Amino acid sequence: MGLTVMSFIAIVVVMLVFTAIRILREYERGVVFQLGRFWKVKGPGLIVLIPGIQQMVKVDLRVVVMDVPPQDVISRDNVSVKVNAVVFFRVIDPERAIIQVEDFYAATNQLAQTTLRSVLGKHELDEMLAERDKLNMDIQKILDSATDAWGIKVTTVEIKHVDIDPTMVRAIAQQAEAERTRRAKVIHADGEFQAAEKLVQAAELIARRPEAMQLRYLQTLSGIAGEKSNTIVFPLPIDLMAAFSDLVKKAKG
Repeated sequence: MGLTVMSFIAIVVVMLVFTAIRILREYERGVVFQLGRFWKVKGPGLIVLIPGIQQMVKVDLRVVVMDVPPQDVISRDNVSVKVNAVVFFRVIDPERAIIQVEDFYAATNQLAQTTLRSVLGKHELDEMLAERDKLNMDIQKILDSATDAWGIKVTTVEIKHVDIDPTMVRAIAQQAEAERTRRAKVIHADGEFQAAEKLVQAAELIARRPEAMQLRYLQTLSGIAGEKSNTIVFPLPIDLMAAFSDLVKKAKG
């Protein structure tokens, strides 16, 4: 009988020892509560707890990659899109992550969804497509500020996909084509304007230096001589016509 009691006591002691010992990895921390009150954060390594008096909650300090499910967003220009994202965060204060919020992962996920809808709803569709880096930064700052009280650090937010209705895709394509046509017309008009300015400058130069017109005339003749054509038209210089007109006037006088 005495041996049986001793064996039972030994078994109980061994079980208490096993329940009292915890081993935490390098990336883990243990939030220890003593009689229900927060005591300290321990780890990594070997942790010894007082059975029945102390309890421990493990917290992982590694970066967590969280997918934000697709959200229905109405942009500022009343376009309905579906947007999903990925959030990278980690626990920097295990005490607050356990005490201040019931489930920090679920809380961060819900906050990311509402923040995504709120931020993107303030922008137009073109900004969602062209300014993702800026939107990512805005969402990250808002999330990081809101989760700071939970001991969470949001390091990165990336918008993954912006899904648009097919009818809107066609409308955007037509808008892009119209924009390209507009730019082509503006560039063509600008080229015509610059060419006109150059012609005016050339005319002013020729007016100041009549010999420049003679050089241009000779260049034109050289170009005509190089053409393989049966018919050659020689341009008549304007100054020659002016001289002929003067002779006619003198003869009449």
